Amino acid sequence: MTTSKLFQLFLVLLFSGLTFISYLDEKQKLTAQVQLQIEQYANSIKQQKQWQGKGEALYDILKQQFSFQFFQYIDKTDSSNNFTQGELVPKEKVNLAKLFSIQSPYTQILDTGRLQVKLSNLSTIENTVARFQNILIIIWTTFLLISITYLLLTIRQKRSIGYISICVENLAKLSFGVIEKSRIKGEFKGIGLTLDNSKQLLKAKIDEFHKAHEKLSKTAFQDPLTGLATRARFTEKLNEIGNPERKDTGILVFIRATELASINQMHGREAGDDYLSRIASDIKRAFNQKPQAQFYRISTADFAIVIGDLTIKQATEIADRLKTAFNEYQQQVGTPSIGHIGLVPYLQDSDPVSLMTLADTAVSIAQTLGPNCYHIQEKLTGGELFGESRWKVAINDLLRRKAIKFYIQPIRPCRHNVEFYRELLSRFYNNQGKLLPTSTVIAMAERHGMSEELDKLIVLNTLRMLIQSPNLEGLIGINISAASATNKSFVSWLKNILNKQRQIAARLVFEVSESGMQANLSASYYFINELHSVGSRISIERFGLGFTSFKLFKEVRPDYIKLDPSYTQEITLDPHNKFFVKMIIDIARKLGIKVIATGVEKQEDKLAMDQLLIDGLQGYYIAEPSPLKQEKKSVNTA
Repeated sequence: MTTSKLFQLFLVLLFSGLTFISYLDEKQKLTAQVQLQIEQYANSIKQQKQWQGKGEALYDILKQQFSFQFFQYIDKTDSSNNFTQGELVPKEKVNLAKLFSIQSPYTQILDTGRLQVKLSNLSTIENTVARFQNILIIIWTTFLLISITYLLLTIRQKRSIGYISICVENLAKLSFGVIEKSRIKGEFKGIGLTLDNSKQLLKAKIDEFHKAHEKLSKTAFQDPLTGLATRARFTEKLNEIGNPERKDTGILVFIRATELASINQMHGREAGDDYLSRIASDIKRAFNQKPQAQFYRISTADFAIVIGDLTIKQATEIADRLKTAFNEYQQQVGTPSIGHIGLVPYLQDSDPVSLMTLADTAVSIAQTLGPNCYHIQEKLTGGELFGESRWKVAINDLLRRKAIKFYIQPIRPCRHNVEFYRELLSRFYNNQGKLLPTSTVIAMAERHGMSEELDKLIVLNTLRMLIQSPNLEGLIGINISAASATNKSFVSWLKNILNKQRQIAARLVFEVSESGMQANLSASYYFINELHSVGSRISIERFGLGFTSFKLFKEVRPDYIKLDPSYTQEITLDPHNKFFVKMIIDIARKLGIKVIATGVEKQEDKLAMDQLLIDGLQGYYIAEPSPLKQEKKSVNTA
């Protein structure tokens, strides 16, 4: 039962109780009055105790003082004196008089007879009923007023509660309209204030959630480094392009930042991030007159731009501007290239897979054309060499032409009594003399099983260069792939070549990555022993990333280890990193192995490594790679 009904029931019971109490009080008063009348009658009749005469005469005497309902006198001796007046049983009363029906009989024995009467209480009852009616009017009028007042208050309360419910429902619907405080008064005023405060707090929380959602959306759909849309958005766009219901046309521009891996290795990830940010800025500037252009970073080093309603001629003009920007940036940083560009026209119902195949083909062709070049691939005729296949042809071509150039970067010793070497960095060029992206050439050579041929080219050209350049003194480091180093046939070939040039072999330091050496420790041990037998040295690069780095110390005993650049670049920030580097240095020194820090880009990195008493330092802060000039002299190294 609701509070409202309980209160109404309480009112009914309360006023019913008041009515009953009032009735009992009036009944008591009426009884007292009747009793008084009887007493008065009794006193009066005593005076007539020795009555002699007719009963009617007695009635006439008494009725002057009393009102009788019933009067009967019965004479003992003379029945003619008998007299009866009125009714013993009164007529049925109506209305409230029935509630106050009271009998007042009185029988008196006189000397001459017996007198039996019932006094009439009609006037007394009428007065009592009148008073009781007035009381009822007061009681139930009060009840009515209270009920009406309560009803009005309840209606007002229900309206306020209804409005409060609407406000709460609006809050649940995240609707933050103005709360009309004039509609929430009285006892609900506090609730109105609470609702308003809750609305403000909820709105603030929702705003926070929106900001957090926007931040998460940016994380998921906006690249934090470049500010471009992510691959997820690009996939949505490709699906939109593939919708057959639309017939728009446009150009897909695919850009590959081909020097990212090299810059990360040589300069650190911070420099790599700067490199990607600069490419993104150049892309935006090149397309600044095309507001419909949509930009995406679809992988670590790949960018895509989708432009609707653009012709091939217009796209070529934009590609020229972008190539010019890349050339300018290349001159600033001194890398072999910056990026390569592929352009592919599309129809709105183009298949996304075919479109991406065309784009990858276009970029791959652009990479073989030279630094920062672009290529337009309108369609596939069946004669194209797709991405990796084209690279196989390009690598075969550079092997045939021996198209390799060397850059050289010194390693600075930290103590004068330690001999260190200069590292040769290989660069490859196409038939037009334009440099190809080194990391891509090496990766594609490994993928197509051509690493040995490429390593042989590097070794032979290095030997030829050293023979032709007698002024180039000291130790020289060259990189070969782990696949070649762990291949016995290649090791046998290399040992045979070096046996013919023992003097030069003693000046060579062969650099191999740690991950490749760990994959086959027995083959690595054989490789190092064979090269040691001809006087060459071994350097393990990118050391410290594997779980078996310390085992590599014990098993293969290289001459040098080159720490991964991540140790150098975090040496001042992470005390655990510094402890680990110090431990490597201590163990290596006991084993007679020299430790080299790579990726030294800042003075604080150099000072930190000096304090750890490292053996050598390499990086752009120490010395930048520079082209190696070779003297031309015909020498047979086969």
